[in-house]
Amino acid sequence: MSRPIETVRFKAITDQKIGTGTFIEGLPGHGLVAAIAVNQITQQLGLSHHGSLHSDLFPPVTSFTKGQIQDPVRVYAGETPPVLTLQSDVVLPPTSYRALGSCLRKEIMTKFERAVFLVGAPARSESEVGDIQGVATTAALKDKLTAANIPLATSPGLVGGVTGALADDFYQSGIPTIVLIVQANPFYPDPIAAQSLIEDGVEPLVNFDIETPELDQQADAIQEKLEQVAAQYQQVTQDDQAGQSRYIDQPVPSMYQ
Repeated sequence: MSRPIETVRFKAITDQKIGTGTFIEGLPGHGLVAAIAVNQITQQLGLSHHGSLHSDLFPPVTSFTKGQIQDPVRVYAGETPPVLTLQSDVVLPPTSYRALGSCLRKEIMTKFERAVFLVGAPARSESEVGDIQGVATTAALKDKLTAANIPLATSPGLVGGVTGALADDFYQSGIPTIVLIVQANPFYPDPIAAQSLIEDGVEPLVNFDIETPELDQQADAIQEKLEQVAAQYQQVTQDDQAGQSRYIDQPVPSMYQ
């Protein structure tokens, strides 16, 4: 008897009507810049908890905040501007990527006109932290990057992890997609890189205004709070790469996760 196919399911908890807009991914990755940036965007825009993603492929954990249990993988939405964000309190394993991409395409992206993926790349020097480059799936989106004064990534490269998997899934499915790559601290969660990502990358593309001074002021507290998630991400990444070292060891192209 064949095993049932594992899936990811989206369960809406509101009937909020959302027009065409922008989907912004904020899953844990290098430097946790995507997670930090999207959490700030979600709070500043006052986005509401629109629904959650569930799967047996996700880690069997419980998430809680302010004394109340919540779903670990959540979707937030707002109407002005029309934005939807994806957040997770846990690092998702590679076995879930394909099912996650399928769920997002079928349940989320039917209502949204484009996706913005955020990814951190290990900075080679302190002066590089916060530098941003962009890549896009269409000529029109490349023009938007240029109009927003976001440098295009001209050197060959690879985006790995969940962000790379989802971005490729969207690209193959014809969903207009932008990937913003920010240079981040190679060792620790980096709220400073997340601040640059918001101010110099996301804001010019989505046309909203996010206040970010607290990311600078609370950098130490944020770093301490997220070190546990960072350690989990590092372990998952190491496990994932163990069987792929023949690719990772190559000097080019670069691998961002």
